[in-house]
Amino acid sequence: MRRPVPDGMGLLGLARRAGAIVAGTDAVRTAVKANRVHLVVFAADAAPGQLGKVEGVLRHHPLPVRWAPDRVALGAAVGSGPLTVLAVSEPSFAETLGRRLPERREEARSGQEESGSDAGR
Repeated sequence: MRRPVPDGMGLLGLARRAGAIVAGTDAVRTAVKANRVHLVVFAADAAPGQLGKVEGVLRHHPLPVRWAPDRVALGAAVGSGPLTVLAVSEPSFAETLGRRLPERREEARSGQEESGSDAGR
């Protein structure tokens, strides 16, 4: 049975098909430094070391940050394996996703638990 998709996660797949997604830690760091992205999305279960690599770049290039429930969900949303981080390069997608994805890590985690509890219904 498929898990429910949190609001905003489905839009990430559309953004990927439109060529508006940069996926993976190194690619996101490079895109942020080059000012090519407008929003960064982290997985709530990302390892501290991976978060730190991107957060360090964001200190010098501030961007909005949003959160996905976990690495598997983030990767699945863009047709990939598990992902720690991705960035959105198209302003209109970034704006819409910024409204639909959680601003805080805790909100993404709680949304995952709620989605998981509904999976058996």
